[in-house]
Amino acid sequence: MSDLPRDAHRGLREQLGVYALGHGTPAERAAVRAHLDGCAACRAELRELAPLASRLADVDPARLDELPGPPPGLGDAVLARIAAEGARPADLAARRSRRTRLAAVAAAVAIAAAAFGVGWLSRPVPPAPPLEQVAVEVAAQGVRATADVVPHTWGVEVKLSGEGFAAGEVYRLSVRDEAGNEVPAGEFLGVGAQQLDCNLNSSVLREDAAGFEVVDASGAVVLSSTF
Repeated sequence: MSDLPRDAHRGLREQLGVYALGHGTPAERAAVRAHLDGCAACRAELRELAPLASRLADVDPARLDELPGPPPGLGDAVLARIAAEGARPADLAARRSRRTRLAAVAAAVAIAAAAFGVGWLSRPVPPAPPLEQVAVEVAAQGVRATADVVPHTWGVEVKLSGEGFAAGEVYRLSVRDEAGNEVPAGEFLGVGAQQLDCNLNSSVLREDAAGFEVVDASGAVVLSSTF
């Protein structure tokens, strides 16, 4: 955690979901980026949230008005639960009361499931931003990587995928603007031979961005790209 007061840290952490979706005002996003530079816990949480943002792009807007039904087999499951109760030393009124409660619970579950589905599907889903595939030049042995660039109103996002980054080592990515300035875009931990996917964000606008580079903990360039 960073050295921020608890309330300030909690407020920034609660904005990670909005940040991962590419929303928020420029000032809010700048505050989150500044916090991420010094808070490893929030960086780790952002990496877990990032895949959800890409999944939202798969939502079909044409299906937003469809009403989902209760889960298949719910009725059979409730009846099976009732049958499993069997004969117990209770009077008939008690057994009827228990079955009534189970039926009420099943109905409530079905209604809640339908309401959740309607609420989720009715949420507006912004169109997916365009992906621009860029060439990557690898300078470190054993590393393989590809990258896409996403333009945003607040800056440029680099979607980096690859393998061979030393497990546990910290890597830093910076975006280079047309004037040659290097602007930090975030950092990530290597996972060895496993597939690595991460989204890194810079305040450099796409029209001003000329490329990026990734360096290891020693400052050696691992890979780079020129747009």
